[in-house]
Amino acid sequence: MSEPKDDTIAVRISKVLAERIIAGTLEPGARLRQDHIAEEFGASHVPVREAFRLLEAQGLAISEPRRGVRVAAFDLAQVKEVAEMRAALEVLALRHAAPHLTSAILDEAESANRAAEKSRDVRSWEEANRAFHRTILAPCGMPRLLATIDDLHAASARFLFAAWRTEWEARTDQDHLAILAALRQGQTEIAMATLGRHVQWIGQKPVRTASGATRDAFAIVG
Repeated sequence: MSEPKDDTIAVRISKVLAERIIAGTLEPGARLRQDHIAEEFGASHVPVREAFRLLEAQGLAISEPRRGVRVAAFDLAQVKEVAEMRAALEVLALRHAAPHLTSAILDEAESANRAAEKSRDVRSWEEANRAFHRTILAPCGMPRLLATIDDLHAASARFLFAAWRTEWEARTDQDHLAILAALRQGQTEIAMATLGRHVQWIGQKPVRTASGATRDAFAIVG
């Protein structure tokens, strides 16, 4: 049986580390120790270094001279950038998806929205919220565009988890309901405008770090 290729191992390692960074298990500034990670995954240093490069390309890690590789921090400017990119690209996707949206697809999106309303923690809400957006955008039939939007949703999730790890309150997303209503009535321009405004809403909340200090965190909630 052949050994797995280093690049395949690197992708697997990068995905696991990305999930930890997005979920906040690995906090901004945390050092990514090559030896420890290689030992955890039973891999050589070669795929670990490649995994680090993949994380850097995603903006999740940063390599610093004499300090090694660390989890990248983020600030309000980055949160705003992701929000504006999502607005532009999701509106584009919806423009192309709208002619192909059926009642069944909109019913599926409505079900995802109801699941979000019933969520009792931020992770399940984020999954349902992402499902809502993916459902109404997927019929655009533009895989490269959808892949980019998926990456932006991952960044949004990181900002979200950083601010709302606890004390999450379920709520009704009025924008989602308005988008669905407009799409059912064939009012594509209204749906697009609502979506563009919706994904640019940014929340702020003080959060306590592992060290016990308090800092402000910004999150995209949409």
